[in-house]
Amino acid sequence: MAELEAGGEERITDAAAVDSERAAESALRPRVLSEFVGQEKLRSQLKLVLDAARLRGAAPDHVLLSGPPGLGKTTLAMIIAAETTGSLRLTSGPAIQHAGDLAAILSSLEEGDVFFIDEIHRLARPAEEMLYLAMEDFRVDVVVGKGPGATSIPLTLPRFTAVGATTRVGLLPAPLRDRFGLTGHLEFYSDAELEQVLARSASLLGVRLDPAAGAELASRSRGTPRIANRLLRRSQDWAEVHGTGHLDMVATQAALDLFEVDPMGLDRLDQAVLGAICRQFGGGPVGLSTLAAAVSEEPETVETVVEPFLVREGMMSRTPRGRVATAAAFAHLGMTAPSANGTLFT
Repeated sequence: MAELEAGGEERITDAAAVDSERAAESALRPRVLSEFVGQEKLRSQLKLVLDAARLRGAAPDHVLLSGPPGLGKTTLAMIIAAETTGSLRLTSGPAIQHAGDLAAILSSLEEGDVFFIDEIHRLARPAEEMLYLAMEDFRVDVVVGKGPGATSIPLTLPRFTAVGATTRVGLLPAPLRDRFGLTGHLEFYSDAELEQVLARSASLLGVRLDPAAGAELASRSRGTPRIANRLLRRSQDWAEVHGTGHLDMVATQAALDLFEVDPMGLDRLDQAVLGAICRQFGGGPVGLSTLAAAVSEEPETVETVVEPFLVREGMMSRTPRGRVATAAAFAHLGMTAPSANGTLFT
């Protein structure tokens, strides 16, 4: 019994730690558009749409947000709800497997609500077709019964604002994409913008962050606010446990070294992928499945989490024959590139 109690207590503690981490991340989210850092063009577009809707006393047009993970798509959906004083309903594409699931959510919406669908490109086709009608005509047809006796009951919906978020906008069918009144793409952040994000987050967390330490964290955050805030919290942990609580360069660099984040922002998995291509496969080309097996990860993880950053930094190329490391990758690892790689992919 004691072992069961100990195990139960451990699980509760783990759950509490996860909840604490999520609460900390949520606390750092901007609440209104004026607090949102970066994405100047998209912020201007969104402000115009929201201001115009406020003047008309109507719900804003539907909004589609695309871009890599961690740049603020969910935060912007929350801001839209806050700016329109509507309630926010959140779901995700994979969670809606049947049209009935979507109909249940839509029928519970109230006037002016914001309906946020994360990973909207993964909606099931029947639900997707129902969403077309809901977004355009604010109604859904609920089918009751099966076979020849089935009856379609039209259900009128209040005017709401659908906000879709996707990391792969190309997978969205054109009929769905065309129903959004505003389509915005979020770009990676500059180091200067990330320094602003970190300064704001440090203030909210009550952390004294040196400007030099903030610049160091920003330079290793891969242009992503979510990563910047995560590194800030881990550096804060190190400063509180091993230091004075003051987040200076010593504490920051020690924390980054502990969590294996190198000066270019590559983490353990990034370095493992580069090392596998350069050391095990001589720079490539190597297939995705083989590469994933070499680093003991799923191919989808390598393709969606690791590759975009390495390609953007010029350390990897995708070719018809497979993945190839560039001369920059060899240089980063302190290796000499084979002549073919040095010539073809510099």
